[in-house]
Amino acid sequence: MTIESAPPDYLATAEEVVERYRRNPGFLIPMLQDLQQEFGYIPRPAMESVAQLLDIPLSQCYAVATFYSSLALVPRGKHLLTLCLGTVCYLKGGREIAQHIEQELRVTPGETTEDRLFTYQPVNCLGACALAPVMMVDGTYYERVKVGRLREILGAYGWGGENGSDGDQ
Repeated sequence: MTIESAPPDYLATAEEVVERYRRNPGFLIPMLQDLQQEFGYIPRPAMESVAQLLDIPLSQCYAVATFYSSLALVPRGKHLLTLCLGTVCYLKGGREIAQHIEQELRVTPGETTEDRLFTYQPVNCLGACALAPVMMVDGTYYERVKVGRLREILGAYGWGGENGSDGDQ
């Protein structure tokens, strides 16, 4: 895809973002963050436009976007559910919690629920070992999580159980 064939909103946004950082490739990370802020993820045509505008290889953009877990190349859910599976959390029940999350939400790691309410992202560490097992939803930590609390926690974000979300949030 050439820069001229990118959809207009992607191209215009990419041009605006690149100009905001004075076409300096050293600001690639904040540029990608700005694209994600605008679109909810980093669309390929927008990333291609940034690469062309900065005169850098597209692979460099992908390397940065895939290195940082906070950047997404596909649309994410309304809520980001992060579960720690580090050693302490894993030993204190993280594996069972992960299995129940996957079963309840019908997702695998990195996937988004069909209704786009949650994106499930297990990680190696949340830096809260004393709270193990720990889970985070949109930056809110849930400590000493037990399988029995999952529906309550998910329900606070609009999850309606086996029937999916209830649309309240």
